[in-house]
Amino acid sequence: MPKVVFFGTPEFAVPSLQQLLAHPNLVVSAVVTQPDKRRGRGSQLIPSPVKQLAEQQKIPVWQPARIKKHPETLDYLSNCGADFFVVVAYGQILSQSILDMPRTGCINLHGSLLPKYRGAAPIQWCIYHGETVTGNTTMLMDAGMDTGAMLLKQELTIAPDETAPQLASRLATAGADLLVTTLEQFSTITPIPQDPALATYAPLITKADYELNWSRAAIALHNQIRAFFPNCVTSLRGQAVKIISTKVPEPTASAAEPGQIIQILKNQGILIQTSGGQLLVTHMQLPGKPIQSAADIANGLRLQPGDTFSNS
Repeated sequence: MPKVVFFGTPEFAVPSLQQLLAHPNLVVSAVVTQPDKRRGRGSQLIPSPVKQLAEQQKIPVWQPARIKKHPETLDYLSNCGADFFVVVAYGQILSQSILDMPRTGCINLHGSLLPKYRGAAPIQWCIYHGETVTGNTTMLMDAGMDTGAMLLKQELTIAPDETAPQLASRLATAGADLLVTTLEQFSTITPIPQDPALATYAPLITKADYELNWSRAAIALHNQIRAFFPNCVTSLRGQAVKIISTKVPEPTASAAEPGQIIQILKNQGILIQTSGGQLLVTHMQLPGKPIQSAADIANGLRLQPGDTFSNS
């Protein structure tokens, strides 16, 4: 039976590992994942979701801080006799010498329709740019950033109000099936080179990407809030507040400036003017507080039409 070493770290990779572990004709001999990270108020070391699953299934786990500089891991990978290295959101770049180690090849599951959205955050950036369709691609890995020849693809429709975590969950589940099919049919699949002229990029998300600018159009702000859920921020009465969820109603004529409250809609939220249409904010989060309905926050703060949200 083909022997697999699985490389992955976040929740997105868990369904793929689950599928491989359950497959009757594949053997997962080891898992490589990122080191445990300190999280929470107690700053406790928390293992990655992939490590937690691997340990439950009694699979050996390797956690090099820098895989290209870790002799013990490299020695194991070189001598383990794997047919495939399978990589799903691992979080480190593999050198060519590592890619050359498995007998058959290195296969990556990427959460976009390559060559669009190569890079670290394809799910978030496809929502940010207003895409209505995305998907998964399996590919043969090379030393570039998501530049390898494509094997199989699948498409998923993005719902108008779907957030990045919601889409990631659906892509992860669907992608696990695509990955298993790729391994099962590998010998019959003809790899297709990517066209670099069609490539777009999905870089790491920075703090600046969370900042809302009310001079953008309502649909652009709505997409940004969905893409970077639940972290988008704006300023209200001198304090940073998070905008958690929004809707884009049919625009109406208004003389309000971008960021100004047009109306407080009972049981609905706060209607805010943008540079293009209005945005209905339905849920918000004040500093140190839980997420609340925007209507309740407006009532508690006694917000009025004419009050202004400003760029953070």
